[in-house]
Amino acid sequence: MRSDTIKKGLERTPHRALLKGAGVPDSAFEKPFIGVATSFTDLIPGHVGMRDLERYIEKGVHSGGGYSFFFGIPGVCDGISMGHKGMHYSLPTRELIADMVESITEAHRLDGLVLLTNCDKITPGMLMAAARLDIPCIVVTAGPMLSGRGRDGRKFSFITDSFEAMARYKAGVIDDKELKMCEDNACPGAGSCQGLFTANTMAILTETMGMSLPRCGTALAVSAMKRRIAFASGEKIVDLVRNNVTPRSIMTREAFENAIRVDLALGGSSNTVLHLLAIANEAGVELPLETFDILSKETPQLASMNPAGEYFMEDLDIAGGVAGVLKQLGDKIKDAPTVFGLTTKQLAASIDGVDEEVIHPMSNPIKQEGGIAVLFGNLAPKGAVVKQSGVSAPMMQFEGKARCFDSEELAMAAIMNGQIVSGDVVVIRYEGPKGGPGMREMLAPTAAIMGMGLGDSVALITDGRFSGGTRGPCIGHISPEAAEGGIIAFVEDGDRIKLDIPNRKLELLVDDAVLAERRTKWVQPEPKIKTGWLSRYAKVVTSAYTGAVTKA
Repeated sequence: MRSDTIKKGLERTPHRALLKGAGVPDSAFEKPFIGVATSFTDLIPGHVGMRDLERYIEKGVHSGGGYSFFFGIPGVCDGISMGHKGMHYSLPTRELIADMVESITEAHRLDGLVLLTNCDKITPGMLMAAARLDIPCIVVTAGPMLSGRGRDGRKFSFITDSFEAMARYKAGVIDDKELKMCEDNACPGAGSCQGLFTANTMAILTETMGMSLPRCGTALAVSAMKRRIAFASGEKIVDLVRNNVTPRSIMTREAFENAIRVDLALGGSSNTVLHLLAIANEAGVELPLETFDILSKETPQLASMNPAGEYFMEDLDIAGGVAGVLKQLGDKIKDAPTVFGLTTKQLAASIDGVDEEVIHPMSNPIKQEGGIAVLFGNLAPKGAVVKQSGVSAPMMQFEGKARCFDSEELAMAAIMNGQIVSGDVVVIRYEGPKGGPGMREMLAPTAAIMGMGLGDSVALITDGRFSGGTRGPCIGHISPEAAEGGIIAFVEDGDRIKLDIPNRKLELLVDDAVLAERRTKWVQPEPKIKTGWLSRYAKVVTSAYTGAVTKA
């Protein structure tokens, strides 16, 4: 065992003494040492229930014949950090999390890992670490929260009943009482936000790739099912260690393609593009950005999930969960191994029926194409990403007038002050991985546009990114970004911009000669953040089309 490095032999007497100082009994030195990387925190609803799951993982590890050690991993809540300086830190923490898991695991020579996670950047960060370390690992996602409920039976969810409600209040559509009702009911308790936002999409894709047990991606937080999954995961990791089943044997090219197809079929978050690219990079799997679009054109959208649709995670879980989606996709899914032992096709075959009102059959899709599209053009020669499942039919093709802002704050002020009108294309730049730094999510301005009733007449483009809760004609991940001298840096107020999602085009309708002249006058702006670790991050982070990973 790897852990023999710190527990066997005369020269390890001091190491054993220290471990005994931590309470480890002699009997444990013959067992696999299992690390439990827990991202528990009181700050995030998705993570406040993890103390309970930790108990069940620990019981499972010891029942399976291992000895468990807990260590902490930080978490940032995208919703709480949104709209201010805090969001600069969100995406970069993905890299910190991967580095921290690697550091603790290598320093203490752990034999295997249970990765307890839930929210947006924590899950991909832990998967990146699993792929990098390539020792036996299993992921436990803590689960989605229940939808909020009003006295009239209405379901409440975080995005539509907080961010969009704020804009509806500003526009005079709702009053103080309705706004307070939204605030009080949008997040009723523990769990990740209820719709198919980034956290829940990543949980589903983790299960799809075979890195967590069946139903882990959809089983609700604080449910007995989630406790049983946590216990079973603790038992299973010991088995994985004994049989040396490692993440790179699970996260194959086939597994990534399956994950992309499930994402497309459900209309999941566009952030998964960044994260799957980054995880694949760690796993040594070649996964070009174009793969998402190739698969999107041949993978129909089979579910109408909140925020753009009507169903919540609790509905998807009851309808058949990940296995139900795999079953409906049929031959589109490739057979691949899982930590559970069954292959993906065996898992799909293991469920008797699927609620086809929630997860449609291939013969009756919601839309003929998948939920994500990749656009190219002179504005995005290296690509841009749109969650087309959240775009209304009238806005799939659109031409409008540019309104340019060099930060999210400036754009948000203009939107809330009524300065954005029908026919505008809001351009938010210098918010990419380097320029942000940290590629902030633009949920606040997109939700404000929707809440003010402009979703069918205003588009938004950015070198930043969007929340999984974003809906509407919002194009992100524009590469190269403005801070690297991408064309988005040279757009001026009044320029015409053409969006053509069906034909995968994003074009700035300005002559090349004019753009060349503007480039000669462009001066790269000073970094927005010059101190702290974010200033270092900005120097080593790569473009969005590569997953915004860090390179030495």
